[in-house]
Amino acid sequence: MSQGSPGDWAPLDPTPGPPASPNPFVHELHLSRLQRVKFCLLGALLAPIRVLLAFIVLFLLWPFAWLQVAGLSEEQLQEPITGWRKTVCHNGVLGLSRLLFFLLGFLRIRVRGQRASRLQAPVLVAAPHSTFFDPIVLLPCDLPKVVSRAENLSVPVIGALLRFNQAILVSRHDPASRRRVVEEVRRRATSGGKWPQVLFFPEGTCSNKKALLKFKPGAFIAGVPVQPVLIRYPNSLDTTSWAWRGPGVLKVLWLTASQPCSIVDVEFLPVYHPSPEESRDPTLYANNVQRVMAQALGIPATECEFVGSLPVIVVGRLKVALEPQLWELGKVLRKAGLSPGYVDAGAEPGRSRMISQEEFARQLQLSDPQTVAGAFGYFQQDTKGLVDFRDVALALAALDGGRSLEELTRLAFELFAEEQAEGPNRLLYKDGFSTILHLLLGSPRPAATALHAELCQAGTSQGLSLCQFQNFSLHDPLYGKLFSTYLRPPHTSRGTSQTPNASSPGSPTALANGTMQAPKQKGD
Repeated sequence: MSQGSPGDWAPLDPTPGPPASPNPFVHELHLSRLQRVKFCLLGALLAPIRVLLAFIVLFLLWPFAWLQVAGLSEEQLQEPITGWRKTVCHNGVLGLSRLLFFLLGFLRIRVRGQRASRLQAPVLVAAPHSTFFDPIVLLPCDLPKVVSRAENLSVPVIGALLRFNQAILVSRHDPASRRRVVEEVRRRATSGGKWPQVLFFPEGTCSNKKALLKFKPGAFIAGVPVQPVLIRYPNSLDTTSWAWRGPGVLKVLWLTASQPCSIVDVEFLPVYHPSPEESRDPTLYANNVQRVMAQALGIPATECEFVGSLPVIVVGRLKVALEPQLWELGKVLRKAGLSPGYVDAGAEPGRSRMISQEEFARQLQLSDPQTVAGAFGYFQQDTKGLVDFRDVALALAALDGGRSLEELTRLAFELFAEEQAEGPNRLLYKDGFSTILHLLLGSPRPAATALHAELCQAGTSQGLSLCQFQNFSLHDPLYGKLFSTYLRPPHTSRGTSQTPNASSPGSPTALANGTMQAPKQKGD
């Protein structure tokens, strides 16, 4: 994502409060010269053999997975499988799965605590979720049912294993899918022990194990007791973490297989019984379980999560990107030699002007197709593939270092404020407000719309005046500091390139942790 050194960028002043949480989305693997030599030797000798044998075992799992569901109708698959299919296939998959992880170098699985029965805890929640090796936790849990994307059914072998598991499938393309998943989770969790336990990774994505991401409420919707399960990799070198920014799949697999021995600790915490309030409020339930698990792990519980393809954090009532794409856009345009300050003259205040990618390239005088596509893709496109030139003008103005914050916020208001039906003044309504916050802060539009409604409650209209908008963006104790961060993005200076640290005082993570005494955790 964005890179650059601070230069003349003025970060936020340190804010009193607890220390900022580490950025859980970044994993850097630093190897000494001796470690590099060791990995080169073991990677050349040990890793190829391990990976090859593991893939052979993975494909041997397919017959057992297929046999368990062969010949069964969809109606029969809606009930737990019993009899010889359960005994033979379950034990076969369990044994081969342990062999697969053993071949990849996970020679020891150390189990602490006692796994609860399905009657005591119908749902298991595992964290931190940090790697694609985390399914190893299914082995000491006796292969519980899982929740997975429906698209994974088409993946060779993996699809067969999901059918074997009778996994609960969710589709990102079907709006009704989430509702059906909620109903199915509730049905199984309240079956009185008829169904095996359901395992969730409530963070929903991988982190670097340095902090817990915000728990999603899916595992807690049924309101039944859950058993928290902690996953640790207590190895001298962390080769397993697979975060948003860090080593890729092949490197993680190769380095881990090159280790002589990898150890996994699985700890079962006491069953968490929800209070009546938690049973009625899955978000509250998820928040409290997250805090219990974070305390046991000795790491922070954060509000970091993924929205779309970007990590965000909650600041006040607003979600903001840890690293806004505005910074990446600036990097692309600077590389192309563009000075952004002169382009906004073509934008007409209060009126949209939709432009194509070709017109965008002409307006910005860009010729390289890759640069044009990268810069144009930053902006939201309509069904015809056009973008509003006001969006372009505001983004470029924000990247122009010659403007003050007051000038920038005034320009943003002038571009997106609308004329009132009665009266001479112009007001900024929810659509324009959410567009500004999405462009400058990376905020998802629903969160910005909700904040706009809250800001308008103090007045009698459904829109914000220029004075109200600037009070919010420049002088508000929380949001004003946030704007001053994002409207002064870092830039490359003297050829150096550094990645802004999300735990530094001028970052959204520091801002959220330094100004909120007891942040309320939320589910999605």
